[in-house]
Amino acid sequence: MDFKSLRHLLMNDRSVRRFVENKSVSRETLENLVELTRYCHSGRNAQPLRYVIVTEEEIRDRIYPHLKWAGYFQDWDGPEKDERPSAYLVQCLDTEFGKDCLCDDGLQLEAITLGMTTLGLAGCIIKAFNPAGVAEVLGLDARFKPRYVLAIGYPAEKVVIEDMPIEEEADFKYYRTPDGIHHVPKRQLSELIL
Repeated sequence: MDFKSLRHLLMNDRSVRRFVENKSVSRETLENLVELTRYCHSGRNAQPLRYVIVTEEEIRDRIYPHLKWAGYFQDWDGPEKDERPSAYLVQCLDTEFGKDCLCDDGLQLEAITLGMTTLGLAGCIIKAFNPAGVAEVLGLDARFKPRYVLAIGYPAEKVVIEDMPIEEEADFKYYRTPDGIHHVPKRQLSELIL
């Protein structure tokens, strides 16, 4: 892969919040995505993260009420029934390997979402959720602490990146226009380098 291809992949790895719910994602595909995490950097090389794969509709329906969707959309409670994800990966910290996963969680989630993008899938990394509720739905042993829920499916919305204006009070909040397009402002390179 060359640099230009990597940049293109990153630009297309966008969070979506509306999915084609009736188009399923196979367990094998999800296992292949989790397998990518084996090759990620790991603090202390402890590799303390584990994943629960959820594809069953009944379990997805029980997880859904424990999730918060798109905090900037004050008048939107999340995707409608036919726009919900067709799978979830629940990232958990195995506390037998420590109380902190250092940087592993983000590195692994990025590896998974990049893999999803190559397959035409999209997702939303959710940190705003009820960990105790999700753990109860999944019947998790107390040693496994849910850290993130990754909603996965085929996208039912378009997401575009736009450059933020270079100004001190520039608005960085994502937003959706009346035509349903999800816009994501990104800071320009000149702002990122000190």
